[in-house]
Amino acid sequence: MDETLQTNQGLTYRAWLPAGFADHRHDVPLILFSHGFGGDAEQSSGITQALADHGYAVLAPNHMDAGRGNGGLMERLLGNAGQTDASFFKPDDWGENSNTDRRADIEALLDHALSHEPTKSAIDPDRIAVMGHSLGGYTALAMAGAWQSWHDPRFKAVLALSPYAAPFVARKTIGHIAIPVMYQTGTRDAGIGPTLIRDGGYAMTRAPKYLLVLNGAGHFAWTQLNPVFQKTIGDYAIAFFDRELMHRPAPLLEETPGPQISQYQHQP
Repeated sequence: MDETLQTNQGLTYRAWLPAGFADHRHDVPLILFSHGFGGDAEQSSGITQALADHGYAVLAPNHMDAGRGNGGLMERLLGNAGQTDASFFKPDDWGENSNTDRRADIEALLDHALSHEPTKSAIDPDRIAVMGHSLGGYTALAMAGAWQSWHDPRFKAVLALSPYAAPFVARKTIGHIAIPVMYQTGTRDAGIGPTLIRDGGYAMTRAPKYLLVLNGAGHFAWTQLNPVFQKTIGDYAIAFFDRELMHRPAPLLEETPGPQISQYQHQP
């Protein structure tokens, strides 16, 4: 679907649906995507479209901070950290009350999808996952269990794309996540990579878990601002969901990583 959609409560969102979606009956896996701060539902459309082309339905809400500011995607994504609940540079100040509007958006969109057509009849309610970029990665991890009060057991896997995970590492709650996790970051993702690698975010996470580090990728490699890594990101996202959500073979996850990958770890 190319148009912006709206729930009964007024939340706007975008949808990427596989071919013949309306003809399916409770067999299409669903992924909810949470965008980065100042971004929007379409900011990572190359990745969301790749998932839809592979048979996944993807829904993405426009959070309250979507499109903040007047410039293009770069200006909007950069945003202003001081306008969030607490500073990105002070993760110790974050807690379960930080950015709760995002939790409400994801819950509202999931409830809407499971109670309204055409998604109601097509979606498999037992195969639902959550993914997000940056502050959306924070949202996804929190809903996967990193914040206990945010946890939604309907999510069976979580894909965290350059996620703001520092609050969970600081408070040692990232280990509460009990579903399969894939983290993706980059060697130039200076604000995120060290949290996952040096500070122990990946080490604290329960298995099954994956860590993909893209060689030369900065924070916006997971958005439409940078097309260089889109295929690799999409291929690993699909493989992760194929294995951990659909329980299908995913040979890519066992292959020797290609030249775009600086580091790849997997603990089953």
